Amino acid sequence: MGKIIGGESLSEAEEPLSPAARLFQTRRFNCYIIAIIGCKIVINSNVIKAGLEHTLIKHPRFSSLMVTNKSGGGMRWTPTKVNLEDHVITPNVDPNMGSPDQFIENYISNVTKTTLDDCKPLWDIHILNLKTSEAESTAIFRFHHSIGDGMSIMSLVLAGTRKTSDPTALPTIPIQKRKRSSNSNNSNSVFEGFGINAIGIWWVPRLVKLLSYLWFILQVICNTLVDILMFIATAAFLRDTKNPLKGAPKTQLNPKWFVHKTVSLDDIKLVKNAMHMTINDVILGVTEAGLSRYLNRRYGDGDGEEDAAKQKRNNLPRKLRLRAALIFNIRPSMAIEALADMMERKSKTKWGNYISFVLLPITIALRDDPLDYVRNAKAIVDRKKRSLEAKCTFLTAKIIVKLLGAKVAAAISHRVVSNTTMSFSNMVGPADEISFYGHPMAYLAPSVYGHPHALTVHFQSYMNMMTISLGVDIEAVPDPHQLCNDLAESLKLIKDAAIKTGIAKESV
Repeated sequence: MGKIIGGESLSEAEEPLSPAARLFQTRRFNCYIIAIIGCKIVINSNVIKAGLEHTLIKHPRFSSLMVTNKSGGGMRWTPTKVNLEDHVITPNVDPNMGSPDQFIENYISNVTKTTLDDCKPLWDIHILNLKTSEAESTAIFRFHHSIGDGMSIMSLVLAGTRKTSDPTALPTIPIQKRKRSSNSNNSNSVFEGFGINAIGIWWVPRLVKLLSYLWFILQVICNTLVDILMFIATAAFLRDTKNPLKGAPKTQLNPKWFVHKTVSLDDIKLVKNAMHMTINDVILGVTEAGLSRYLNRRYGDGDGEEDAAKQKRNNLPRKLRLRAALIFNIRPSMAIEALADMMERKSKTKWGNYISFVLLPITIALRDDPLDYVRNAKAIVDRKKRSLEAKCTFLTAKIIVKLLGAKVAAAISHRVVSNTTMSFSNMVGPADEISFYGHPMAYLAPSVYGHPHALTVHFQSYMNMMTISLGVDIEAVPDPHQLCNDLAESLKLIKDAAIKTGIAKESV
C-alpha cells in the first residue's frame, strides 16, 4: 500500500512511518479502528464538516498521505490538502424503513468490506440520519490503524467534543488514582500490636519493607519469564482449544458485524466497591461469566433440549484453553486538553501506535456463586500487573520490524493472535454528556477489525453507562445479540449475588 513518489527531496514536514504503522500496513494486519456514535438529534453534515475543519484535520496524521519513495527511502507521511467532501459520506436513506437498527448493522458490515483509498488521508465518516431504538442519528468514524493506536485516536475525537452543559468546556475523563500502600505508614503500629517497641528496634520495619520489595521484584521477574515463554510457545505451537468462538483461518478477511448493548456503570461500581476491586476486575469477571453462559448454550446445541434446560446442564468440555489478546496502552493516555490545544495551535506532539498485548487466560466454567467469576478475574489481573509482558512484547515487535522488516513481524504477530481466541479491551469515556460538534451524544461504541480474531469485546464507559461493544465474524458467532444479552445478564446475576450476600446494598 502507499502512493509512490519520485526521488525528489522531502520537505521537513514529512515524517517516516513508525515501526508499528508499517506493521499495520501489511496484508496480515491491515487493521481499522471504527467508532459508532449515536446522537440525540439529526446530524447536520455541514456542521460536522465545519467542526472537522477546525479540529481533526489540523492533526498531521489526518491530513497526510502515506507515500513511498522510488529511491527506496521507505514509506512516509506527506502533508496534503484535505477535501472533506471525500471523507464525509451522507447516503440517502428512507427514514420510514421497517428495521432501522438492522439497516445500521448491515451498513456498518458493508463498510468493513471496503478499504480506504490511499490516495487520500486514511479516514472517513459516514452519517446516517435514521432513527433507531437508541438514537435519532448515527455517525460511523473509520480510521486506518497506521494513523495511531485506538486510545490516541479516540482521545483525539473526544478532544473535538464539548460538554453539553457547557459548550466551551472539554469533556471530563475520570482518572483512576493509585492507592498508596499503607504498609509503610502503619508498620510501627503493626509491631506495637505484638507488644514490640518499634522505636527501640527501628530497623525491623525497614527490614520488612525491604523484604517485601525484594519479594515483589522476584515475582515480577518470575512472572515475566513465564509470560515470555508462554508467548514464544504460542508463536511456535501452543494453540487454544478449538471452540465455537475461534475463527477459521483468514477470518480477518471476512466482513465483520458490530453490535452493542448498554448496561449500568453504577451496577459495575456497586460490585467494585462491595468487593474492593477495580472496574477492570469486574468487567473481566462479567466477560468470563457471559462467555461461559454463551458457550454452554452453543455446546448444548443439537441435543433437542429446550434453551432453559441447556443452561442448567453443564455442556462445557472439561479442559478448554481459551485466551484473549488483552490490548495494553504502553504510554499514559494523552490529556484531552493537550490534544485540543495541539489541534488549535497546530503544534507537534508525540504520536503513533504505542500499544501492545498480553495473553490473558479466560476461565470458562459454570459456577454456583456468580461472585467467583469476579474473584477469579481479580487474581488473573493482579498476576498480570506483576509482569512486564506488555513492555517486552512491544519492544520485541519494534526490534523485529527494524531488523527483519514489517512482514516478518506481522507473520509472528499473526501467528500469536491466530493461536488465541479473541481480543479484549476497555476504555474510560467522559463522565458528563458531551456534544459531537453540537450534536448531543447518546452512546459511543468503538471497535476494531482486520486482525485474525472472530470475536472482539470492548467495554466503553460514557456518563453513567457502560457500552459492551462486540465485533464478530458472523460465521463463528452467528448470534452476536445473544452474546451481548449473556454478558448483560451475567452482570445482573453478579450484582444480585453481591446484594444477596449482604456485601452490597442496592441503590434506591
